[in-house]
Order: sequence, then structure tokens, then C-alpha cells
Amino acid sequence: MPKAKGKTRRQKFGYNINRKRLNRNARRKAAPRIECSHIRHAWDQTKSVRQNLAEMGLAMDPNRAVPFLKRKVKTMEVDVEERPKELVRKPYVLNDLEAEASLPEKKGNTLSRDLIDYVRYMVENHGENYKAMARDEKNYYQDTPKQIRNKINVYKRFYPAEWQAFTDSLQKNRMEVE
Repeated sequence: MPKAKGKTRRQKFGYNINRKRLNRNARRKAAPRIECSHIRHAWDQTKSVRQNLAEMGLAMDPNRAVPFLKRKVKTMEVDVEERPKELVRKPYVLNDLEAEASLPEKKGNTLSRDLIDYVRYMVENHGENYKAMARDEKNYYQDTPKQIRNKINVYKRFYPAEWQAFTDSLQKNRMEVE
């Protein structure tokens, strides 16, 4: 429904608002969110990025952090001054990051339940006969013998312990039948 005519108020300039502080706070809030929780909790908004990272023992520029030795033809090393290393005030951040990096990587890739059941069915009924597997009625996607062999090999690679137990149980069943 439209507004009644003459009922809207015009915007008036707010003279009592500190625009400098308003813009500074807006810039600070619009800064990118730090994804790493360890760094985010140790971050100091009043300091620059370089200062924050130096306090945590991290480097902003890896090219400057690791000295690059240039090959020179015999130089005099008389007036070589080493600049003082920056003090690490927050070593717990570095320790937390190292501990997190040393954790074993979790295996994220798995096979679908349908593919596992398909492979188990084919091997139970046909053994190593891939041509018979290709002609099987459960081969809904009309896989060729090579495609079926590759699916079985993928299953073997992803679940070696499970595959070994499965083949052992098949051998036991065949022994009992004979």
C-alpha cells in the first residue's frame, strides 16, 4: 500500500556524530574475518598486521623472514651488523599452530555404500570373472569388464583391511561348500 502524501520526513544532518570515529569503526568491522581461531583470539586491533604477526612469531613476508644468501666473490665481513630479532610476545599461538599442523590428516574420501555393495555382490557371485560381471543383471550402469575391474581396485585401495577380511570369508565359505 502506498504512503500518504506528505508523510515522509526528510533526512537531517547529524552534527553531533563524530564522523571520524564512525568511519574508523566501520573500516575495522569491514576488515576481513580471520579464519584461524588461534590467530583471531590473539589479534590486537590497535596494532598493524606486521606487528601482530611479529608478536606471534609469524612472518608477514616470507622472503624477508628467511635470509636469502647471495653468492658473492669474497667480501669483507667487518661491519656486518645483525638486526635484533623481534621479540615473540605470544608464543602460545605458534605452539598451537604447530600442534594443530602435527595432527594426522583425517581421511575425507570414502566410497558410496551403493558402490561397496555392488563390488561385494559382483565378487561374491563371479569371483575374478569380469566378463560375467559385465553381463550380470545387477550391472545397471552397463559397466565394461575394465570399468568393473577398476571399481574393484578402487575398493581394494580405499579399504584394504575390509577387502582382506571379505576375501578371507569368501575363501572360508568356498572351503565349507567343497
